[in-house]
Amino acid sequence: MSSYKEFLEEKQKIDALLESGYQIASVRENLSGAFVEFVPAANSLAPAGEKVELHILTADARKYFSNIIIANQKKVVQ
Repeated sequence: MSSYKEFLEEKQKIDALLESGYQIASVRENLSGAFVEFVPAANSLAPAGEKVELHILTADARKYFSNIIIANQKKVVQ
């Protein structure tokens, strides 16, 4: 599979979780990629207490969720 297709699959998984009411809680990175932990947002319909972890392998997907984190931090500051 091409790296672009891998990126699209990872992006779709991230987007699906965000649309379902999850938010990024933590990120752990190592040599095998990034492990992104999602938890339900305070006012979401997602099951409370349910955590979801994605293993992100592509650099483009890591850039993508990093931009999401930065955008959320800017919203909090303003």
